[in-house]
Amino acid sequence: MNIDLQKQYERLLTAYIQDTREDHLYGAQQLSKWILQQRVPPEEVVNFHISTLKKLLPNLPNEVKVSFDFLIEVMIGYGVAYQDRTNLVNRQRELEDEIEVAVRMQQTLLPKCPPPLKGVDIGVLSVAANRMSGDYYNFVDHGKGSLGIAISDIIGKGIPAALCMSMIKYSMDRLDDQPLSPSEVLRGLNTVVERNVDSSMFITMVYGVYDSLNHHFRYATAGHEPGLLFRASEDEFSDLETQGLVLGVEKDVDYPEYTIELFPGDAIILFSDGVTECKVDGKFLQRDQLKQIIREHLELPAQQAVEGVYQRLFEMAKYQLKDDQTIMIIKRVE
Repeated sequence: MNIDLQKQYERLLTAYIQDTREDHLYGAQQLSKWILQQRVPPEEVVNFHISTLKKLLPNLPNEVKVSFDFLIEVMIGYGVAYQDRTNLVNRQRELEDEIEVAVRMQQTLLPKCPPPLKGVDIGVLSVAANRMSGDYYNFVDHGKGSLGIAISDIIGKGIPAALCMSMIKYSMDRLDDQPLSPSEVLRGLNTVVERNVDSSMFITMVYGVYDSLNHHFRYATAGHEPGLLFRASEDEFSDLETQGLVLGVEKDVDYPEYTIELFPGDAIILFSDGVTECKVDGKFLQRDQLKQIIREHLELPAQQAVEGVYQRLFEMAKYQLKDDQTIMIIKRVE
């Protein structure tokens, strides 16, 4: 029992009973703040009140004195529940702090902007549905005008996804020293994921290398949402060919490669499944709808285009983002 607190409580209560002034009530308010800071159990505060009343009013009816015992028992149960709640609140704060650290860490894993590439305009936007995202993108400089480009969707959310994302980034960072074909990159990443990631988590990815000298885009996919190819001369879209198992399911998976030649005005559009699974009027977005939205923005610089496409989708979904969305446009400009 806190003797100093009991004396302070007794002094304020006695003063108020003898003279019910507002300043005494103000003193009680300030005391309550200190009681909360010291985490004094509620039954102890009630006990202060009862002991003070017994001193001030020794001739209280026995029924009133007996009711005090009842009140203390009630407050003991309340105090236990209050302490449990306090512990939960403190734990929640700790978790929020941990999540905030993970969010900041995850943000550092994403490139701040696409690297410059001669004759090519690249724009990318990634938006998390919640605080942490399961989408990931990256660029790898292979030198000699070649740029590695990746978009990935980690099937899982929260801190596990952030940890998985950091592992993928570390593995991809090593590609600077040993440029590999898209197929070899996915084979290597598949081995890393299969060995180190829980079997309940999978990763889809498209990885390609853009050769700005010849304007060829060579790519391979691992169960990822098919991207789009826009031919400016025909003003038409076509789906990118995709074939390959998601990362982490089996060992020794082969990932077929495809090569596309781009001409001025042509564009490759890559995105995560959060884009095509966007709900419009209660139904999933149709690819024809997506193509039309992209067509309306392709004349803009690539970064403005991806931002415009995302904003349009967000409006159509009535400002409700159900899943992470990542959109990338790679456009040949000369």
